[in-house]
Formats: sequence, structure tokens, C-alpha cells
Amino acid sequence: MANVHPTRGDITSHPDALEMRDRYARVLGGRDVALVDGPVFLLGLYCAVSPWVVHYSTSQPALTTHNLIIGIAIGLLALGFTRAPERMYGLSWAMCALGAWMIVAPWIVGANPDAGAVWNNIIIGALAVILALVCAGTAAKSAPKP
Repeated sequence: MANVHPTRGDITSHPDALEMRDRYARVLGGRDVALVDGPVFLLGLYCAVSPWVVHYSTSQPALTTHNLIIGIAIGLLALGFTRAPERMYGLSWAMCALGAWMIVAPWIVGANPDAGAVWNNIIIGALAVILALVCAGTAAKSAPKP
């Protein structure tokens, strides 16, 4: 116990402190991960299970498969946004297209869909478009300036 320093928690005098701070800023990229990526993943998860939640899985088998596939795609985009944001945020426009497709899908993929299936897809699609625009805004804000 002879070498105990009184300011033990202070690392500002550490020789690598500046480099660690710069690396942390690069990794984080100045963005709030939980604000965007978490809700996108949850939306994809809900989209995938929504036919069973809203109870149209037996009456609309094509729409059930469609929502499962699109939900998995949105979830994978969210994982990509989290894992490699500098590469993936360009695909936020693809998620915007997926959201627009979700809005019109009940009438194109479904066969005489009921109100529950229609409203479910409209809400999922609208949320996907809104979250995609937030992703695009985050990407534009954190993009390096020329």
C-alpha cells in the first residue's frame, strides 16, 4: 500500500488519454445509438410477429409471409445501423422505401384484407418512414464536412 495515489480515478494525466478520447469519439460517431437503432429493431421485430399479434395470420397467409420477411429485413437493417453506422446509414433511404411499401402492401399482397391488417401495415409503414428519415438526418449530421 505504499504506492497509493490520492487521485486514483483521474486519468487526465495518462499519456494515452487524448488518443483514447479521440478513438471513443470516432467509434461513437457523435450519434445517439439508442435513439435510432433500438426503435428500428423493435419495429422490425413487431412487423415480423404482427400477423400473429393482430390475428390475421390464417386469413392472409401471403401478407403473413410478407410481413415476416419485411420485418426481418428491417431488423437486419437496424443491426447494420448499430454495427457499421458509417456504411449502413446510406441504406436509411431503403428503409424509407420499405415503409412506403408496407403502407400499400395490404392491397397488393393481401387478398381482401380486413381493417386490422390494413391499419397494422399503415402504422408500421408510417413509423418505418419516420425512423428512416431520422436515420438519414443522423447520417447527414454526422457525415464528415468537406
